[in-house]
Parts: sequence; C-alpha cells; structure tokens
Amino acid sequence: MAEFDTIRGVAGARAAEIDAGLRAHMNKVYGTMSVGTFITFLAAWAISGLAVTTDPANAAAQISATKYLTSFGAAIYTSPLKWVIMFAPLLFVFGFSAGINRMSAAAAQLVFYIFATVMGLSISSIFLVFTGDSIVQVFLITSIAFAGLSLYGYTTKRDLGPIGAFLIMGLIGLIVASIVNIFLASSAMAFAISVIGVLVFAGLTAYDTQNIKNTYLAHAHHGDTEWLGKAAIMGALNLYLDFINLFMMLLSLLGNRE
Repeated sequence: MAEFDTIRGVAGARAAEIDAGLRAHMNKVYGTMSVGTFITFLAAWAISGLAVTTDPANAAAQISATKYLTSFGAAIYTSPLKWVIMFAPLLFVFGFSAGINRMSAAAAQLVFYIFATVMGLSISSIFLVFTGDSIVQVFLITSIAFAGLSLYGYTTKRDLGPIGAFLIMGLIGLIVASIVNIFLASSAMAFAISVIGVLVFAGLTAYDTQNIKNTYLAHAHHGDTEWLGKAAIMGALNLYLDFINLFMMLLSLLGNRE
C-alpha cells in the first residue's frame, strides 16, 4: 500500500509539473503573440503617418479633399513596389516555417517580431481607407471574439483535428480567391471572402489553440526546452495570423470607410 501511495504521489507530482509547464508555455505563446500584434499596429500607424500629408506642396498624389500621398506613400501604395509589400508577409511565413528548425529559439522570436513589422507595413493602408474610430472598434470586437474562441479551444474535450483539416482547405481556397479578386476587383466576391474568412479564422483560432496545447503535452516529457521554446514561437505565429486575418475580415465588413 505504501508503495502504491509512493507511485501515485510521484505521478501526481509529475502531472502538477506538466500543468505548470503548460501554463508557462501558453503564457509565452500569448505574450509573444500580443507583442507581435502591438508591433504590427504600431508600425502600420507610423507608416501611414509618413505616407499621408495635408500639405499639397509636399504631395505626390491626392487621395481626398484634404489628404495627399507623400512620395513615400506613393511608392508603397501606388508603384509596383505595392505588390512586393502585399505578398511579402505570405512569403515571409513560408520561409520562417521552413527555416525555424535551423534557428535558436531567441533568433526565431526576433524573426517573428521582424515579420510583425513587415505585416504592419502590409496592412498600413487601413488607416487611409477606414476611420480611426472604426479600426479601434473592430479591434476590440476581434479581441473579445478571439479570447472566447481561444478559451474554447483550450478547454474543450472535443477533438478539433477533423475540423482543422477542413478549415485549412478553406484557408487555401481563401488565399486563391483573394489573389484572383485582386485582378477582378469584384465587391460581391470581396464580401463573400470576408464572410467566409471570418468563419474560417474563427474556427482556426480554436483549432490552433488546442493544437498548441496538445503539442506541448505530447512533448513535455522530453524536456527539450529549446524545442519547446521554438514551438511556442510557432504557436504564437499561428494565433497571431488568426487574429490579424480575423481583424481584417471583420474590418472589411464592419469598418466605416473614409
């Protein structure tokens, strides 16, 4: 009996250690994601400020009755450079995912923050297209929705794996449709992409959260802190992309345009 109690005590201590490690791991994921999100919106706001002027003497192009693009703004929004900026985040994600195994955890975190800055450049035009109030409102809506969906993914006992596979297929379809609509410029298609995108990224938020949790539990007993550190960065990247894309889809549906 004493031996059984000893075994049970050891098992209980090990379970408590894993639970504590999981909480620390998730805190790192959410913390890294939050810093990346802050960097993105700060960069987007700062870049849009450099791109717009109210002084026609220093303007390269007029965009409204009182606002003009600076030469910098014209370069990033109207020149062929805009295509590089538009697709840079997508290429960055593919390169980062392929190369993270060759990086240290610290280097991966730095690259993630650089990526967040690039994303800020890519979405900076939202401050020209939408009112500041609507951007803040949609950001708050996105934050509340994201928190609820991520909490569901963390706590649910339901296996979201089969749903995740379907959502990833939907994501690929969204990417293709979005690229096609760049050239078609169909408002109806843009609306459909936004509606479907909200559903896809809402589902991916819950799925990715559960996957991050399960990945930690599957590898925690190995004790490879370097690998777990990089896994936390990849988890932060996935949730960051879910948040940014959910925000952009909701903004296109709910945002008030300038």
